[in-house]
Amino acid sequence: MLSRTEHRGVCKLLSSVMSGTESHTDREEDYRFLHSMLMEKKLHLLFKIHERLKRFEKRSPIPVQEHAASLASDLAEELIYQGWRDEVKELVALFSKPSFKSLLSVHDAVAQRDFEPSLPPIPDDVLDEDEDSVKIVSLVKTKDPLGATIKVDKSTGAIVVARIMRGSTADKSGLIHEGDELKEVNGVSLEHKKPKEVIPLLACSQGEVTFKIIPASSKEDMSTNKKKLFMQALFDYDPYEDPAIPCKDAAVAFKRGDILQIVSREDDTWWQACHLGESNARAGLIPSQQLHERRVALQRPKALFRPRRVKPPDEGEVVEDVDYQAITGIHIAGLRRSFRLGRKSSWAKEAARSRRWSTGVHSSIRPPTYKEVIPYQRDPEDKHRLVVLVGPSGVGVNELKRRLLMSDPDRYGVTVPHTTREKRRQEKEGVDYHFVSIRMFEEDILNHRFVEYGRYGGHYYGTSLDSVHRVMAEDRVCLLNMHPNKIKHVYTSEFKPYVVFVKPPRIEELRLTRRRAKFICDEDDKNSVRIFSEEDFEDMINSAETMENKYGHWFDKVIVNGDIVVAFRELKADLERVEEAEVQWIPAEWVCSSPSKKRRSCGHLDSWI
Repeated sequence: MLSRTEHRGVCKLLSSVMSGTESHTDREEDYRFLHSMLMEKKLHLLFKIHERLKRFEKRSPIPVQEHAASLASDLAEELIYQGWRDEVKELVALFSKPSFKSLLSVHDAVAQRDFEPSLPPIPDDVLDEDEDSVKIVSLVKTKDPLGATIKVDKSTGAIVVARIMRGSTADKSGLIHEGDELKEVNGVSLEHKKPKEVIPLLACSQGEVTFKIIPASSKEDMSTNKKKLFMQALFDYDPYEDPAIPCKDAAVAFKRGDILQIVSREDDTWWQACHLGESNARAGLIPSQQLHERRVALQRPKALFRPRRVKPPDEGEVVEDVDYQAITGIHIAGLRRSFRLGRKSSWAKEAARSRRWSTGVHSSIRPPTYKEVIPYQRDPEDKHRLVVLVGPSGVGVNELKRRLLMSDPDRYGVTVPHTTREKRRQEKEGVDYHFVSIRMFEEDILNHRFVEYGRYGGHYYGTSLDSVHRVMAEDRVCLLNMHPNKIKHVYTSEFKPYVVFVKPPRIEELRLTRRRAKFICDEDDKNSVRIFSEEDFEDMINSAETMENKYGHWFDKVIVNGDIVVAFRELKADLERVEEAEVQWIPAEWVCSSPSKKRRSCGHLDSWI
């Protein structure tokens, strides 16, 4: 039905079509005929009648009487006995006219809704007690695929619908569902056919595709009011390099860090998703979290199952985390090494920990797959997000932090560590360290006031939560480097940490960029330096692989530090992008619990239709 505005729009459209037909001379006779049809008065009268009916419909009329014809007949009989006056004669003559009787008959048919077509009964010879109910579905075919995959039901050998891609033609029609059995395509029986034989039948179809379908016996409730679910990808995926994907053409490729909207997780193995901003587009297949975790587990990362060569250092040598290219003579408060290692005893613990990894403590690892995220808009009054830098010893975390701080000291800040050692002559309280007593330090440990702490030379060193709060209270971005196993202490909605993992390049590039690099072994003795060895390179790569596999679900950004200048530019640009973004994506666990996962098993290779 068309409104008055819509009617004028149709008339305008007709006018433009008529003017358009005048310019065609190649098929002049056909266009002249079309023009004359569009100019036909009857056509314009139909539009006028349509408009009147539309206005009448808006008044929502309802029948007063469902049997007007019989009522008129009864009234005519009664009028005969009321005297034969001129008015009575005229009224009886009106009731007797065939046109009036037909009008009342139509009125009664509409009032009683007796105008629906009646279907003839199904002949007895067509009924089959063993045959399921069948429906005929016609879909208009375009250049895009219909958006469904098919497979062979191994128990029956029938061709069934394996998946319906959300947003596709098949999904929007609502006529085809997962589990439906396809009996015919365009009148061609699919009995004993394979999926690859069905594809040509669809390819040669023009305009419309007709399916004969046996509906699935049970259908899951596909509610459209489900909460939108977004996942951040923590790995790269190319379906054309995945031999297990049921249908490569029905899959979605993505890169680490991409935000994906998950539209279906019913399949235990293959989810359906689309990239952020493409929610109206057809969804595609991606490996489920469970599938990718199994893949990672089967790969048995070498860093987890090969014992690291752990050699105790010489007596008196500092074995804290060190970074190459540390510039001597420039001292910045807070650029302290991580407080996670001590002397020989710590090296022994590290060796024992490596041996435990080699015996198969792999079940505790949560390989990086997907992280559920939600949009977050930072209010101007909100504090900046904490930036956490992590990476293996020697990879350059401290150097990157130092360069960030010097590039914009008003924007970035670092914490001042706590220690229990005596203050030296050139040091200042609250600038170089916060000097506290052993009792106070241990009391803060018991009260969980430290993000990270350790012992060296018989003294405690640590980074307190209060020192992080002080930097953030100054409206600066707090830069914090720590071991990834300590991230859990700040992984909260209060700090909203943005975690950057700095990893080493391949060992060949390490040999080129680090072979002549020296790093300070003891901050108190600037002459105590060490050159990277081949063993250091292997330990760095193995440690990075262990960190990424065990803690990768916390990493928001991964930077390969082959060239310190390139890595710094990439890091700085990424942090600026995050700060300036109107919408940031943060883990859903900070504000809500993850929804329960409803899963259904589905397995074999599909064909894309």
